[in-house]
Amino acid sequence: MLQIDIAAADGPARAGTVTTPRGTFRTPCFMPVGTRGTVRAASAVDLEDLGFEVVLANTYHLMLRPGAEVVEELGGLGAFSGWRGHTLTDSGGFQVFSLKPKVDDEGVTFRSTYDGSMHRLTPEDAVRAQSQIGADIQMVLDVCPPLPSPPDVVRVAVERTAAWAARARQAPRREGQALFGIVQGGVDPALRTESARRTVELSFDGYGIGGLSVGEPRDEMLPALAAALAELPEDKPRYLMGVGDPINIVDAVGMGVDMFDCVLPTRLARHGSVLTSAGRLQLRNAAFARDPGPLDPACPCRVCARWSRAYLRHLLQVGELTALHLLTVHNLAWTLALVRAARAAIDTGTYARFRADTAAVWSTD
Repeated sequence: MLQIDIAAADGPARAGTVTTPRGTFRTPCFMPVGTRGTVRAASAVDLEDLGFEVVLANTYHLMLRPGAEVVEELGGLGAFSGWRGHTLTDSGGFQVFSLKPKVDDEGVTFRSTYDGSMHRLTPEDAVRAQSQIGADIQMVLDVCPPLPSPPDVVRVAVERTAAWAARARQAPRREGQALFGIVQGGVDPALRTESARRTVELSFDGYGIGGLSVGEPRDEMLPALAAALAELPEDKPRYLMGVGDPINIVDAVGMGVDMFDCVLPTRLARHGSVLTSAGRLQLRNAAFARDPGPLDPACPCRVCARWSRAYLRHLLQVGELTALHLLTVHNLAWTLALVRAARAAIDTGTYARFRADTAAVWSTD
């Protein structure tokens, strides 16, 4: 149903191609987040023109608005949203747990953020909803505790995630859909190892690593990530969920991660913050009011090729929606260029130098 072919490696870092019934996509892969069926301030045409191959959508939001059955009736997520590439849906668990739901061994009960109505979500419900939404890859329902959490809370999360993964694995889903398991365990390397082993025993099509990059220090995140990766099979995709800042992407690729998603590039754009080869630039600063240069002289995107910092800052200052669109397009193009550069460095055996160059600009150590 799904396989990854590794074309090149430089230490643990790997460049490959994932094949699904829909086609193929290349790794390392960054997936823009289209929470409600669209990436904010960007259309499916924008994403196609930029060269993205996979887009993520959120099960929690789509099952509430417009409803998973509506998306199914209208041809599934791709047809509904006008996106022709691959799609991945998360289970909605992260959003549900942010609402402090009632949790038991069977599932979670939560209140809709839209109208306050009560809803129940079990591992089987998550599979069924994602089958209706029709993404190429769906994720199991997991328990994602906030960090820091007491050890007993993290232990319960690992136990429930494993039990729910086993139930999801047995639930019927749409033909041709891949199902990824998820590794939890907080920042405890031993729990990460255990969770990864238990998830791999269930034999999923790929493996997500959740619950990291949620505020914990990097010197806690990276050992936990390494412990999980050490247990994951080499012939399946590895997906670090919710990570999109440049240095964490580059470090994780260097450790063997294949796939990433994050709202960071688009969220930064909506706040006037621009990703560049020299670091993050806050375009609202008065210093750019008369700056005729592009957002990033090293960026070949269509925004940098056409509009100045001064003009884009002007649009921000007067509240023009065009600014949000153009900055979003740039930040997405810049992030895609980063993962493409990572792949090129793997191909040429120069990943250590690429990592060092990235860290010189983006490291928070």
